[in-house]
Amino acid sequence: MKPEAHDHAPPPTGTRILGVGELAEGTSHKFVLDGAGRELECFVVRYAGRLHAFVNECRHVPMTMDWVENQFFTEDGAYLLCPTHGAMYLPDSGECIAGPACGKSLFRVPLVERDGAVWALCPDPLP
Repeated sequence: MKPEAHDHAPPPTGTRILGVGELAEGTSHKFVLDGAGRELECFVVRYAGRLHAFVNECRHVPMTMDWVENQFFTEDGAYLLCPTHGAMYLPDSGECIAGPACGKSLFRVPLVERDGAVWALCPDPLP
């Protein structure tokens, strides 16, 4: 006799950050991950219909990126902006395209969708 197939695997290792449909286009949500014993402040954005997550730290100077609590996008919604020195990052890749961190990228946080929820996994390597 064959074993029964199970529709629900256990949730992935990581942190549940939100439901799949909870984040509107052009908005963001901050969360905290345990990164090998230290807390990493991170954020997720919905851009062009997809979710992208990064460690909340500019690549120029290790300072948080939100210019107002939980606000990362430029006014036109085209870029992620570090308010300290004006570094501008592409929301889908995290690549800096203007400012002092030009050519570097934000540290990406891997995401997994499972059973209607979005889970964040610890980045590897850690920043």
